[in-house]
Amino acid sequence: MTQHNKLFCFGYGYSCDYLGHELHAQGWDIAGTTRNVEKRETLKTRGVETHLFDYECPLPDPLYTLKDTTHLVISTPPGDDGDPTFLMHAQDILKLENLQWVGYLSTTGVYGDRDGGWVDETSEIRPNSKRGSRRALAEEQWLSLVKSHHLPVHIFRLAGIYGPGRCALDSIRAGVARRIDKPGHAFSRIHVEDIVQILLASMKHPNPGAAYNVCDDFAAPSHEVIAHACDLLARPIPPIIPFEEADLSPMARSFYADHKRVNNKRIKEELGVDLKYKNYIDGLQACMDAEDYALSLFKGIGQKS
Repeated sequence: MTQHNKLFCFGYGYSCDYLGHELHAQGWDIAGTTRNVEKRETLKTRGVETHLFDYECPLPDPLYTLKDTTHLVISTPPGDDGDPTFLMHAQDILKLENLQWVGYLSTTGVYGDRDGGWVDETSEIRPNSKRGSRRALAEEQWLSLVKSHHLPVHIFRLAGIYGPGRCALDSIRAGVARRIDKPGHAFSRIHVEDIVQILLASMKHPNPGAAYNVCDDFAAPSHEVIAHACDLLARPIPPIIPFEEADLSPMARSFYADHKRVNNKRIKEELGVDLKYKNYIDGLQACMDAEDYALSLFKGIGQKS
C-alpha cells in the first residue's frame, strides 16, 4: 500500500470506526458518511472528514468528496432495491482514478437456514429473511461491477459483531439480557478487532470478486454467552426461557430462523489471518480488559486534574 492513502467509509459505524482509528494511526486520511448531524460533528472533532448521506440525501458533490480515495468501505444498510451507495453513487465511484480496493460489508445471513449444516464461500446464496435478501441483492450489485468495470470489490460476510461497548456485558449491565434457549441452535460471532485485521489483510492482498466469511472458530448458543458474561461480572445468571415462550421482536426472531455453521478457513488460508479472539470466551475477556484499561486512564486523568 502506498504512503498516501485515503479511506472512505459509506456508513461510518462501529466497525468502520475501529478500522479508521487503526489506519489514522498509520497516517492515512479518513473520511466517511453518517445520517446523524450530531455524530458528524463528533467525528469531525476526531479528525474524520464526515459527510451527511442517506437514502434521501446523496452526496451533493460526490467526485469532490471522494477525491483521492484509495480504499473504500461500504457499510450502508440496504433497502428493497439494494444498496443505497450503489444506487446513488456507483457511477461516481467508477470514475475514481486512485481507487485500489473496495470492501462491501455483508452478512452470513445471505446463506439462509441450513438446519445446522456447514456453509463456506462457495455455498449457494439462499436467504430466508428480508434482511438476508436485501444483503444478497446488494452483493450482486457490487459484484456486477467487478465483471463489467473491473472494480476491485471484495465481499465480507460478517457474523454477529461484538466488542467493547457492544457485547453481552453491556446488555447485562443494562438489565436487558435474556437467556433464550432454542435446542441445537448456535450463533457465529466476530470481535470488531478481528474484523479490522481481516479487512487490513485483504487490502494488502487484494483479490477482486472474492467473498470472505468473517467469524470466529466457535459458534455457540446465546444463552451460554450470557451466562459466561454474568460470571465475568459476578452477576446472577438469568433463567433460561424456552424459545417458544420468548416474546421476541420480528427482527430478533429472524436471527433464530437461521441455523448454520460457518466455515472461516478462507480468511486464514488466503489472507493469513490468525484470529485474536477465536471464541466468545477470549473475546469477552478482551472487552473486560479494554474497559479496565479505559477506567484506569480516566482515573489517571482525574488524579492529574
